[in-house]
Amino acid sequence: MNNSISEIVVAVMGIGGTLSSALLTQRSANRLRLRELEDASRQRIEDREHATRESRIEARRVCYASLNAAALDYLTVLSNFSYALEAGNVTDEIRSEIDQARRDHRARHADAQMILSNAVMAAADKVSKTAGQVYGVLKRLDSGNTHPEESIEAARASIREFWDHLWVMRREMRKDVGIGAPD
Repeated sequence: MNNSISEIVVAVMGIGGTLSSALLTQRSANRLRLRELEDASRQRIEDREHATRESRIEARRVCYASLNAAALDYLTVLSNFSYALEAGNVTDEIRSEIDQARRDHRARHADAQMILSNAVMAAADKVSKTAGQVYGVLKRLDSGNTHPEESIEAARASIREFWDHLWVMRREMRKDVGIGAPD
């Protein structure tokens, strides 16, 4: 009987070992599959975050290009207006151009305020403020209703200041979208 009990015990142990081996293998496979799913989920999250970052950078780049182009156009029109004013050749068409350039710049600046980084916003505000000052001086010179310190020369000095602020704004824009080395 001893022999039969031992055989039964050995058989039960063998069956138990076989079953537990299958369970352990299944459990290990489940853990591996769970890790794979977690890794895939983490990768999808990282990919989405990367796509979102890239999309935001592209939106800023487009906005910055538009704002920069509007500022350059405004600067060109202000310069042209100053030369026409000096030569006494200001026409209604030139007056219309300066007003349109101002409106375009203001619209681009307003759009950009929702997207600009703080550094770019500070630089863009200086550009906008300087442009507004130059515009005001030139319009007053055109109407003959000037302040004592206002002249074509003073307006051109402000236009040079406008250029300086524009360069700073462009540098900040480029840094913000990852072009060029930060200072």
